[in-house]
Amino acid sequence: MFNCIIMGAAGRDFHDFRTFFLDHPEFRVVALTATQIPFITERSFPRALAGEGYDRDLPLYDESELARLIAELEVDFVFFAYSDLPHREVMHRAAIVQAAGASFVLLGPHQTQLPARCPVVAITATRTGAGKSPLTQWRARSLTDAGIRVAILRHPMPYGNLGAQAVQRFATPEDFERHDCTIEEREEYEPYVRQGLVIYAGVDYRAILGEAQREADIILWDGGNNDFAFIRPDLDIVVCDALRAGHGLDYYPGETNFRAADILVINKVAQARLEDIDTILALKAKFNPQAALAQSDLEVTVAAPARVREARVLIVEDGPTVTHGGMPWGAGWVAARKYGAGEIVDPRPHARGSIAATYAANPHLQQVLPAMGYSKAQRAELKATIEASGAELVLNASPADIGRLLDLALPVVPVRYRFAVREGVDIVARVRGLLP
Repeated sequence: MFNCIIMGAAGRDFHDFRTFFLDHPEFRVVALTATQIPFITERSFPRALAGEGYDRDLPLYDESELARLIAELEVDFVFFAYSDLPHREVMHRAAIVQAAGASFVLLGPHQTQLPARCPVVAITATRTGAGKSPLTQWRARSLTDAGIRVAILRHPMPYGNLGAQAVQRFATPEDFERHDCTIEEREEYEPYVRQGLVIYAGVDYRAILGEAQREADIILWDGGNNDFAFIRPDLDIVVCDALRAGHGLDYYPGETNFRAADILVINKVAQARLEDIDTILALKAKFNPQAALAQSDLEVTVAAPARVREARVLIVEDGPTVTHGGMPWGAGWVAARKYGAGEIVDPRPHARGSIAATYAANPHLQQVLPAMGYSKAQRAELKATIEASGAELVLNASPADIGRLLDLALPVVPVRYRFAVREGVDIVARVRGLLP
């Protein structure tokens, strides 16, 4: 029997527990550590999901306690189970583990991917915010319009009661309330539901896959946090961000995705420099020459361009894209420039509580406000930050309906972005080729 710790961020850590560790009881989990996600250490992993051999809930500790835990719990192995980190940061964590005397482990697809009864298309990325979800939505909508039953499985975001979030199915706006979703969860699920699509997420992906297969001819995996798929894919599509051209081989597990891709999609080409596109093409030629290639854009639009023109705007961006995704700005900034905003208000001087702490932890952020809303208290601080800014309107590039969720007094103009293929392999035909 080996004592183990899983290092995670409320996603792959729970999936690895429900796959590898349930199948290999000789590796016994004694604790989990967490990072990236605010307030997660206030919870525990429930005994009901841990399986046989566990007689209590498992504590979640802050990752800063890792070395102490290895010593006190006599840990043999530490399993790293989260994503979107530079390679050097992954190895810094490996050094902490080994210096404390334990072994550092990265589980791979063969140990963690689940087989499906129907075709599976995995859509992943080299970095968070590359445009993977808009591609998935575009693909899902075209299949549905052709009469094909589609189920989308999303990389997990279980930020509430884990026992109640084993299987989550979102098909109507009421489902967001029923599952007590945070803003971060809504950002991922709302665009699908707005288009009449069904999306699954949660903690137990064996059960999730079983439910999804009953109502689908094909499954699309929307792989958040640039993680590799939890379900074994028949076609692996990987999105590369042309605005972060060199990141394809600099981040974990983005490089894994890049090397394993059947199709590489270079996205945001209209905003990129030619040398950035050439950088990705050179990396492809060297490290994945057999992959097919496509180039694409995200078309940014607003419903009321006249309201933006000459206005004093506060830009709210998709939270993960501009925090651990490392982008200084996102679609909201593009929309403000495109539609002639008079002034972009800097929210940083008005930041309240945990929002100010978010800026301190992400000094790369420019004049944009990440849509942070992991708790009621944080949503209140986000609202206070917006209303103290002195802006005339909010330009909301978060996929979640920030105006309604926060009950803002300021007018809100939503920003939408749509995936559009420019050239290269026929993705539609490749996906349709998987179906009978």
